[in-house]
Amino acid sequence: MKKLINDPEDVVDEMLDGIVAAHPERIRRLSGTGVLVRDDAPVDGKVGVVSGGGSGHEPAHAGYIGDGMLDGAAAGEVFSSPTANEFEDLITACDSGEGVLAVVKNYEGDVMNFDTAAELVEMEGTDVATVVVNDDVAVEDSEYTSGRRGVCGTVLVHRVAGAKAAMGADLDEVQRVAQKVIDNVGTMGVALTSCTTPEKGDPTFDLGEDEIEVGIGIHGEPGVERTTHTSADAITDELTDAVLHDLDLDEGAEVLTIVNGMGGTPLMELYVVNRRLQELLGEQAIETWDTWVGEYMTSLDMAGCSITICSVDDELKELLDEPVDTPALVKP
Repeated sequence: MKKLINDPEDVVDEMLDGIVAAHPERIRRLSGTGVLVRDDAPVDGKVGVVSGGGSGHEPAHAGYIGDGMLDGAAAGEVFSSPTANEFEDLITACDSGEGVLAVVKNYEGDVMNFDTAAELVEMEGTDVATVVVNDDVAVEDSEYTSGRRGVCGTVLVHRVAGAKAAMGADLDEVQRVAQKVIDNVGTMGVALTSCTTPEKGDPTFDLGEDEIEVGIGIHGEPGVERTTHTSADAITDELTDAVLHDLDLDEGAEVLTIVNGMGGTPLMELYVVNRRLQELLGEQAIETWDTWVGEYMTSLDMAGCSITICSVDDELKELLDEPVDTPALVKP
């Protein structure tokens, strides 16, 4: 497998330096760590919003650092959680005295290390609140989680929490709106191919030439069904039906939708999926308030996609409409 890397052991370190080199006026790296923060962090008078996890999901999470979203993010090795010490450094660097919200994907390593970091900084006087994102409707428990996995819906939690913090809300309010997103979002994905980690150089799991894995996790975890490859419409129908069943929306509900590429799928194909997704929502009298199509939470070079649907009310729409300026997401 050919990749644009040097030494596999250096790929995350070099990636982080490359992000800073691309955005030197916006992002800085804490020396000796995998932590990136806003260049002006901590921002006076504002609740800090932080996240992080294993690398390989770019642009998540560092791509969402900036006005209206994250104050900082910690990057672990590929598909591996950052250490508790790095999460501690992250929280401390983003605390202006107003407290910090940690947005955590529901994976055991992330949850455990964020919890440990929160205990450490709280002993030093920092207020920390946490939300755990568990939007993957495919499986209830997996090899790496107790409960559902946190996947692409995490980006919407970043967005809403970041917007609320930028408006000057206190920590309780920022946590409340973040949890509101979690309570109203669902995601399901499909893999057409495996992904290949830099260290291994081979596919992380075996998938036949004519097979797909429905309900896949963002680290290549098994889904709910391995089946024969079929049409884009049939795949979209299965993913959408599963998410809508989980959300149990009423007719006339308004939603934000995301068709998210897993890293190796052309935009052409994502738009084909979005076309069918919007047809299905219209057939069920569900109104699409906003539509995102692109790569937001990837899995290295995996071919495939996920569909995220989030029910929105006036409060969430207002927050999602607030300005945001990050490397991966910009809204004037």
